[in-house]
Amino acid sequence: MNELFIVTGALGHLGNTIIRYLMKQNVEIRGLIMPHEKSPHTQQVQYFHGDVRDLKSLLPLFEHIENKKVYVIHTAGIISMDEYITPLLYEVNVRGVRNVVSLCLQKHVYRFIYVSSVHALKQEDGIISETSYFSSELVKGGYAKTKAEATSFVLSSVNLGLNGIVVLPSGIIGSYGDSSNYLVQFINDYIHYHLWTCVKGGYDFVDVRDVAMGCLLAARKGRVGECYILSSQYYEMKSLLNIVKQIHEGPRLVMVPTLLAKACLPIIQGLAKLKKQRPLYTPYSLYTITHSHFFSHQKASEELGYTTRPMEVTLKDTVLWLTKGKSN
Repeated sequence: MNELFIVTGALGHLGNTIIRYLMKQNVEIRGLIMPHEKSPHTQQVQYFHGDVRDLKSLLPLFEHIENKKVYVIHTAGIISMDEYITPLLYEVNVRGVRNVVSLCLQKHVYRFIYVSSVHALKQEDGIISETSYFSSELVKGGYAKTKAEATSFVLSSVNLGLNGIVVLPSGIIGSYGDSSNYLVQFINDYIHYHLWTCVKGGYDFVDVRDVAMGCLLAARKGRVGECYILSSQYYEMKSLLNIVKQIHEGPRLVMVPTLLAKACLPIIQGLAKLKKQRPLYTPYSLYTITHSHFFSHQKASEELGYTTRPMEVTLKDTVLWLTKGKSN
């Protein structure tokens, strides 16, 4: 039986990285891209235009899949650092998941891998591990709330026959991305002297390539109805940029106290709006990096064989990608 991998959000940071790995395997690949996006020129991947909010637009993606072992990896979604849920955020991150799950049930796909986020987990002191209970009431921020609700829906759909598995990446960073990724934007702004200040705090950052491999491992080895955290290690924001500075020149940073950063948020957001840019610092992003959260990927390592690479390698390749567009 031929293996078919369907990847939604195929041109996104994670989606296109997953496809890069799949292209090295003897499998059929289909990618879902937005109606306005241009299909890459390759014979190894068949791209379909559609919108996860529109169920009918997804139908061609699932046509002629009889007698195929079908894996669906759902990476499509909106990442937001806003405090509240916007209509668009909800339509894509929640209703979009419901539409894809509906088709997976209808077409009896072999595996459905939902890419959630550690943001969907209740943030607690100590090391955070997997849970089977997700609620939008337990998390802060619009993005986290939509991811929690969608994750809960996926897990409940397992009782309806969905062969669903959930992966929960931490802060994705690395090659093959652009400024649509907040962390890639953070590094890009720094090496181009657009970032001169840094707030004390940090987060668990993970290479997009390790997450991509984690998704594929979950597809082949994961247990239906289970969740797997795909994290790496906690890093202070300043430490992260200090590593970048050893690889590529960048400005000397001025450390800003958290309280001062919060007080300056209206100015920061106002300047970003004037420049027609997305602000790196918002109330939610400051909350995220100033509350030390540590995540365990022990379960993924033991059950899937999930591994991570050193952050020095990740940042070196990220800088190379941003400056020359080359990375392995």
